[in-house]
Amino acid sequence: MPQPTSPPLGLELSRAARTVSRAFEDALEEAGGSLPVWLILLNLKTGRPGNQRRLAEAVGVRDATLTHHLNAMDRRGLITRRRDTANRRIHVVELTEAGEEAFTRLRKAATAFDRGLNAGLSDADRTELSRLLQQLTRNVGTEEE
Repeated sequence: MPQPTSPPLGLELSRAARTVSRAFEDALEEAGGSLPVWLILLNLKTGRPGNQRRLAEAVGVRDATLTHHLNAMDRRGLITRRRDTANRRIHVVELTEAGEEAFTRLRKAATAFDRGLNAGLSDADRTELSRLLQQLTRNVGTEEE
């Protein structure tokens, strides 16, 4: 069997994903946040999922994990939680003024990070990269809906 001339594509992809993820998390941390906080703020601001169960689904975490993050965000004054008047079992999550400010700060960090990540790539490069990543996802049969 011939020796491979380059590392397996999966290994290269895994390394790149880890490197990019760590750098993104560092950028968010420098802006006073974290990836979970950013995802929660982003979903509250843009998706308006309303209650904790839908928010957990939108962020892609379990209810218990979301509760842990929401407790910390509540302590920091970024969100408020209240019982839904129509269904007391449901907690409605909303951004506070401090949460709005955190969203703006983290959005700036995420935008700057994305600009740097895209440096040197043309629109055609980005389109092709997106197409290739989608194909790799289909190839392993775990494409998210």
